[in-house]
Amino acid sequence: MVEAARTHDVVIVGGGHNALVAAAYLAQAGKTVAVLERLAHFGGAAVSEQPWADIEARLSRYSYLVSLLPARIVDDLGLRITLRRRRYSSYTPDPARPERGILIDTADAAVTAESFTRTTGDATEAQRFAAFGARLNPLARAIFPTVTEPLARASELRARVGDDALWEAVTAAPLGALLRESLHTDLGRGIALTDGLIGTFAASDDASLRQNRCFLYHVIGGGTGDWDVPVGGMGHVSAELERAARAAGAQLIPGARVTSVAPDGEVRTADGRSFCGRIVLSGVGPAVLHELLEATGAASAVPRRPEGAQVKVNMLLRRLPRLRDTAVAPAAAFAGTFHINETLTQLDAAHAAASAGRLPEPLPAEIYCHSLTDPTILGPELRASGSHTLTLFGLQVPHRVIAGVDPDRARADLLSAAQATLDSVLAEPITDVLHETADGAPCIEARTTGDLETSLAMTGGDIFHGDLSWPWADDDEPLDSPAHRWGVATDHAHVLWCGSAARRGGAVSGIGGHNAAMAALELLGR
Repeated sequence: MVEAARTHDVVIVGGGHNALVAAAYLAQAGKTVAVLERLAHFGGAAVSEQPWADIEARLSRYSYLVSLLPARIVDDLGLRITLRRRRYSSYTPDPARPERGILIDTADAAVTAESFTRTTGDATEAQRFAAFGARLNPLARAIFPTVTEPLARASELRARVGDDALWEAVTAAPLGALLRESLHTDLGRGIALTDGLIGTFAASDDASLRQNRCFLYHVIGGGTGDWDVPVGGMGHVSAELERAARAAGAQLIPGARVTSVAPDGEVRTADGRSFCGRIVLSGVGPAVLHELLEATGAASAVPRRPEGAQVKVNMLLRRLPRLRDTAVAPAAAFAGTFHINETLTQLDAAHAAASAGRLPEPLPAEIYCHSLTDPTILGPELRASGSHTLTLFGLQVPHRVIAGVDPDRARADLLSAAQATLDSVLAEPITDVLHETADGAPCIEARTTGDLETSLAMTGGDIFHGDLSWPWADDDEPLDSPAHRWGVATDHAHVLWCGSAARRGGAVSGIGGHNAAMAALELLGR
């Protein structure tokens, strides 16, 4: 390419939250940046929307909690973001006897211990659960500070953790073995296993270890493993990133559907525009980037098609529903992560059913009530009336279960399964407390992997753009270029990952965007 043909230092394909992070860093460093987004808005999956017209409730439609967003990114970009810690970590009813359940209260160890004993009949399981969490803490302290640095070597991090047995249990053997060794009850093991299955289709003993990698990212977040609620909803996080990128001078272009990417930096859009950068950052997944490169004859091997494994159900309630467990207040149960039908045995059985092409029955699910921690996402009238949002996240629902099924039918089937699993632990049907629109329609919606693929171009509805990677480099792995050192290398030297497909990518973290920007600045000579 002729130098004069270049229009920007960096062209970014896709306008998700990672792209905005990268754009802000690069523009702050004085580089010219264009962000090309197919949709009319920025933020990708990290957005808030008002699903029901004339009802003042803004829900984080796809993602909802924050753990992996480093304070370094918040500080560097001057983001005005408030994250609130939840007092209650989780509530888990016993599927066999839902009138009792485990409430993990981070402010009252006695309440937690009593609920473990009452529910499991094991007076020491609460101690084991706490000890298990404490044992994992060195992983968070050693690994999380490195995610915004060039990739550390595995042996270096292993030494920092200082527990070889734990390192081996997490990185070399299926997670199920560690859970069975550490916890004695099916319910306790299941609570822990769920951290390995968010957006990930795997069994506890899956030899691929994809559940281990997902689990690791959950327990290292923020250096503590805590998952916090963003005040104002996830849309506020992306709005702040967009503000920071624009303020730094990045050019954000909505409605720009990219049709091709060339390794020399030329990016074309459907309306005939051409953008030429010294570097291209890809905020889209491997399958999408492959198609864009193929349009210029530059694609290499076809990547494995990714597959998401979740369904998300958003609800607006007139009030919180009553529980079968009368010993726990709904405001406590719904304030943390509410696990339903998520024993280890149930999670593995659900995986087996879905592997055979069947929708799991019962559907393993977990629930979050954003408005208990952050009522600002509701309008004044809804807040005054006692209304609340509720988000249900169904696990072990791989895209293959709905592939080829009519989208409306798929949503209806998954919505029915979600309502059934929720009703199994309630003292009243969830439909009895749903808010209604002006025309009498219930305020409930399902968002499937198919919806993610259609609306956000996430192939297979995979929120991670493929299997998560370990957040380090192997000891013998070449790290001889900025792209490799920062974990953002593609097959082309001047095309870099900047989204969930990056090493250490996935979730609402901004890490992929930060690391792509750092690699790009090295390539551009700062």
